[in-house]
Amino acid sequence: MTSAHSKFYINGEWVEPAGRESLEVINPATEEAFTSISLGTAEDVDNAVKAARAAFPAWSQSTVEERKAVLSNILAGLKARGDDMAQAISNEMGAPLGFAKAAQLGAGMAHFMTVLKILEDFEFEEVRGTSKIVKEPAGVCGFITPWNWPLNQIACKVAPAIAAGCTIVLKPSEIAPVSAYILAEIIAESGLPAGVFNLVNGDGPTVGAAISAHPEIDLVSFTGSTRAGREVAKAAADTIKRVTQELGGKSANIILDDAADFAKAVAGGVAACFGNSGQSCNAPTRMLVPKARMAEAIEVAKAAAAKATVGDPLAETTRLGPVVSELQFNKIQDLIQKGIDEGAELIAGGTGRPEGLDKGYYIRPTVFANVSNDMTIAREEVFGPVLTIIGYEDDADAVRIANDTDYGLSGYVSGEAEHAQKIARQIRTGMVHINGAGPDFAAPFGGYKQSGNGREWGLEGFEEFLEVKSLMGAA
Repeated sequence: MTSAHSKFYINGEWVEPAGRESLEVINPATEEAFTSISLGTAEDVDNAVKAARAAFPAWSQSTVEERKAVLSNILAGLKARGDDMAQAISNEMGAPLGFAKAAQLGAGMAHFMTVLKILEDFEFEEVRGTSKIVKEPAGVCGFITPWNWPLNQIACKVAPAIAAGCTIVLKPSEIAPVSAYILAEIIAESGLPAGVFNLVNGDGPTVGAAISAHPEIDLVSFTGSTRAGREVAKAAADTIKRVTQELGGKSANIILDDAADFAKAVAGGVAACFGNSGQSCNAPTRMLVPKARMAEAIEVAKAAAAKATVGDPLAETTRLGPVVSELQFNKIQDLIQKGIDEGAELIAGGTGRPEGLDKGYYIRPTVFANVSNDMTIAREEVFGPVLTIIGYEDDADAVRIANDTDYGLSGYVSGEAEHAQKIARQIRTGMVHINGAGPDFAAPFGGYKQSGNGREWGLEGFEEFLEVKSLMGAA
């Protein structure tokens, strides 16, 4: 095991934690610890908040040029330490190394680039009638981030918060904390004034709860499970702070009968569901196909699942690494068994590890067909490489099934362009990908219903970190 990551970054310095508890960080490919972190306390959070509060008056009045210079330096640091970052992400959450560099690191860098573009021409003041409408920094922000896209989920909060003039207390996931350490090291060299960015490691019930409830934190941004999101909102309620949440999803992927290439759409849907080993909140986990074409979809999906090579994240041929932890592995195994028990047709994968892998939290890429939308595997977020295929009668039935969920994060539609857009507008989600469109870092990311509130990414994500003030009579 390498040296421990024992210190926290508070007020521009690496400091010893207030408590003495530590936690081993497990590599899910080997099931062995590769480092350890200190577990923070409410005292550590309080120290970080005090530093952020003290830094806020000066940073909130910084110029756009000063903010751009810092963001550019962070971006340059991410580029210079890209190999370190990709290796850390691969070690901590199991992403194949090539994917960690291209997608995980690439997404994090993209948020800094997007925010730099926004700052080029963003108007912080406008005249309306006899008033000046002024957009000001929201204040001290507490960030609680997940393990599945560790750098991406930090960057899409930290970049706009810095750009808006806010100060920050970050708790990254204790399961995947090393990438956040590297980012903190980069930020320490970026020219950002002491106290603007602070890092405290720890678990949700201790550090996360302390951040959520702290009276000197003005805004909490949380990404994680819907269950944990409820706890964050409850803890934040007493101080009436602003809370933004990006939570779970059970996204429908509607493949229309007039899709230009039905087989390509099905195969693409399988690959998209399995990406990041199925550990994405916006993954298209429910594929909806015309009932008359179910047999066709099954054959294509079966072939696509067979191409999903699972194995060592460091091997070039690996498309899917392990899932992040023993807890997640067991949960996914239970849900796969539940699908079998409830009568879904298993056409690929199943319980147990893939052949030849007797160590590591590896899941067999699994596809169920002829699924009913009331089955557990169609209701619960599996967060693994598990796809359900559901048949529909007509457009209205497809829309009904897509919307029949507690979640509303994302959606996917393949079909003739105008037809696909018509269906997309009827889906109650914050995003819809049409005909295989990938992520757009300039577009807002977030959901309806129990998938959360507020938006990240792009202009809307930036504006989450601003308060609006009316200076009446100032125009």
